Amino acid sequence: MATLVDQVSKGEIKLPEIQRGYVWKATQTAKLVESLYREYPTGSLLLWKASEVPITREMAIGTVVPEPVVVPLYLLDGQQRLTALHRVFSNHEGAQIIFNIETEKFQNQSPATARDPRWIKVFDVLKGNMVQLAIKRAEQLPDLGMETILERFHALTKIGERQFHMEILEGFSYQEITEIFVRVNSGGRSLKASDLVLATLTARWPGVLGKLQDEAERWKKEHYDDLDITFLTRALAGVVLGRGLSTGAHARLVAASDAELEKGLDTVKRGLQRLVPLLQENLKLSRSSLMPSHNVLLPLIVLLGEWPEDKAMDGDTANGILYWFLVATIKNRYSASTDTLLGQDIPTTREDEPVKKLLTSFGVMTGAVSVTPGDLAGRTVGSPYFFLSYLVAKHAGARDWWFGTEISAIAEDGRKLEYHHIHPQATLTRHTPPYGKSEINDLANLAFISGKANRRISDRSPADYFVAPEVPPLTEAELAPHFVPYDEDLRTAGQYREFLKKRRSLLADAMTALLDKFRPSWLDEHLAATVDLIAGHSLEFQLYQSSWDIGRMVATAKGVGFSWTGSFTMDDFEDAIRQASDQGLSGDIEIAGASAPVTVSNETVEIPIGPFLAIGSIDDWKDVISREKETLLPQSQLPVLSEEPWNGELVRFPASSIE
Repeated sequence: MATLVDQVSKGEIKLPEIQRGYVWKATQTAKLVESLYREYPTGSLLLWKASEVPITREMAIGTVVPEPVVVPLYLLDGQQRLTALHRVFSNHEGAQIIFNIETEKFQNQSPATARDPRWIKVFDVLKGNMVQLAIKRAEQLPDLGMETILERFHALTKIGERQFHMEILEGFSYQEITEIFVRVNSGGRSLKASDLVLATLTARWPGVLGKLQDEAERWKKEHYDDLDITFLTRALAGVVLGRGLSTGAHARLVAASDAELEKGLDTVKRGLQRLVPLLQENLKLSRSSLMPSHNVLLPLIVLLGEWPEDKAMDGDTANGILYWFLVATIKNRYSASTDTLLGQDIPTTREDEPVKKLLTSFGVMTGAVSVTPGDLAGRTVGSPYFFLSYLVAKHAGARDWWFGTEISAIAEDGRKLEYHHIHPQATLTRHTPPYGKSEINDLANLAFISGKANRRISDRSPADYFVAPEVPPLTEAELAPHFVPYDEDLRTAGQYREFLKKRRSLLADAMTALLDKFRPSWLDEHLAATVDLIAGHSLEFQLYQSSWDIGRMVATAKGVGFSWTGSFTMDDFEDAIRQASDQGLSGDIEIAGASAPVTVSNETVEIPIGPFLAIGSIDDWKDVISREKETLLPQSQLPVLSEEPWNGELVRFPASSIE
């Protein structure tokens, strides 16, 4: 094994460009060293003897590697292990692995272990005078004895003599090696789909890794660090393939031409050049790490990357893009079936009027999106509404409670932004009875202020620090942009739940106002036209259900010159909406004795109910179900119905308007 480490130092073992970066943590390195110490199996290595010189990437060993004097081998499987061991043997700062002489355990160095004589650095034993080290430790640890310490040190030095089974591939082209690499890493301990796609791209298009690294570095300087090589690989695959990045995407990329790949990367670059300023300047989103999900950027990169150079973008279209971004984020558009949904959204961006069609496919065109206090109840920092709470404070001009400057996600040092518990955790846990953890960390109890202000406030109650002269005192004008209620009676722990209720209401109104700010005017016109279209029309549901009977929903439709009543079972209705939600599948239910198709298109569900084609998002239909369950009547009150299927024309009717 020491020979392998030496070969890495001499450049005789290299990494081909298809390899991902080094990702192991110090704990993984410690476990590997322990396995070698105990003579446990540590796997094999796969190397390639190339007949053609491939593009390589540096190993993360922290030293400059010379050009080898022999033909190098290229490491295909075992990079993490070999890099980790090289770091241990070279005393790399990221691999300060230590050995407990008493317990024979391994871990990474810490300030505490550095002062404990029972721990010794593995590197010191491997490279030092073992006898002198043992003598010194025997003086410090007399209970162990010199013989035991020497025995354990000797076993530790033996890790350099442990052997890995090696398989060397010869006579394979770079393209074939890439396919082998993908297969090897698709079995065993899988890489991410993006890693496998990147491996394929480097074989298909040598030098692409450097291009992606340059692009990632550009956006890192703009505080958009999350636009890294992994994300850019997803974006490139999305442009070229027109869909999300599934584990089989690498196979389809093999068929892409060089021209398609080059054009795809240009599209990604152009899309980001247009999208990032839109987010930074219009939405005031200065840092990518604030976003709960970055998948929502992928369709927009395609849309803006393929936007004609000679076509100006009007304000409504720009607003529509940001409106879709916000709604897709808070609705967790890609929380499940990501690849399938991207396969719907990316092609939509290539149609005429793409922004309108994106909003239509997401069900936004059927009604204005709003946020209610109920939407915020029980939410914490992991919720997309937490992200939205930052944006509304930023747009309101919220200022820091110490420096008096506007809050900034890119501030450094003492001005660095933190989220602060308005009612401190200490006062809430000391209250009788104490509040629960989730309630204490409720989104409505969090405000964005600097680390300096947060430390000055410490664990004081708002009843104290709102008026404390050294904070400085917080006036109503200073609290308002943070949407913190100024009511004095809400500042004590006893009134904490009332405080949450009041602040949720303020935040919900602000979030709805922010969404309205970016809602394009043509969407308002569309909604107005929809309202006009159903003027004088109504659709009312009433659920009749008892614990011993199947529930039945009665639908009553009225309009100028007609009235219709029909019914369907609640079980069939719920099953159809559940199938649409969980699997994206269409179905059917029996209404007024006739089969009615339940048509699913992306997140929109259409159901012909009497004279109406009721259309709404899945959430709209779930709201209908929830509301009807809350207002159900007993089965005994179900009226005798005279039902007939509707045979006339259908009028589009928004599900959100069902009464």
